[in-house]
Amino acid sequence: MTSTIKAIIIDDEFLARKRVLNLLNEVKDIEVIDECSSGKEAINKINTVKPDLIFLDIKITDMTGFDILKEIDQTNMPLVIFITAFDEFALKAFDFFAFDYLLKPFKDERFMQSTNRVIELLRSNKPQEIDKKISNLLKYIENPNQEFLEAKQTKLAIKANGKISFINKDEIKYILASGYYAEIFTDQKKYVLRESLNSMLNQLKSFKFQRIHRSTIINTTFIKEVLYSNYGEIDVKIQDEKLFRISKSYKKAFQKKMGI
Repeated sequence: MTSTIKAIIIDDEFLARKRVLNLLNEVKDIEVIDECSSGKEAINKINTVKPDLIFLDIKITDMTGFDILKEIDQTNMPLVIFITAFDEFALKAFDFFAFDYLLKPFKDERFMQSTNRVIELLRSNKPQEIDKKISNLLKYIENPNQEFLEAKQTKLAIKANGKISFINKDEIKYILASGYYAEIFTDQKKYVLRESLNSMLNQLKSFKFQRIHRSTIINTTFIKEVLYSNYGEIDVKIQDEKLFRISKSYKKAFQKKMGI
């Protein structure tokens, strides 16, 4: 995509729309083609001008932002950056299903991060996964318990820097205790979460995860070798060559789980 990204701002608060407009005036790749203060107006505008991007407030006077998404032409779904004051539970749904969201009151830097993501994504030709995410979000709104429980079965929520990110549980190699925090390691990066290892184990209810020390949980899928010493001690070597000692109190449970 080489042309300017066309955007519509949808918010029933005049000052809120003007703030977004002023910020977008500093972004040369995005052109604001209209503003809407009601859901009905937004649906008509979106279906008529077919924008590439919409900034969508969730709570609008005549309808919700989700109602708007249900009514617009699904064959020309724009990217959506939600503007919301929803609570943390709802934010988990946005982070998992939506492209991006801005939590009121948001900082200018956070806004620019979102617009930069939009530009990068649209310049690389909008992937079909975004359409699927919006569709899944609407399904979630209609049946939140089922959809969110399905997400929780495979995803772990990590809250940091004012937002909630999700990682696939299967990607977690091991978790180490560090004071009041848990350090979660994947191939890509390390995440830090203010949780105890007991709490982490409860969130990772799966045969794959095993506690081997008061400060260590491992994903048994990533075990490369089990090493025995002359003194009856056992070490576990992970595929990245990291070595962990199995403490005596967890030794029998580990051996039983692994069938050794």
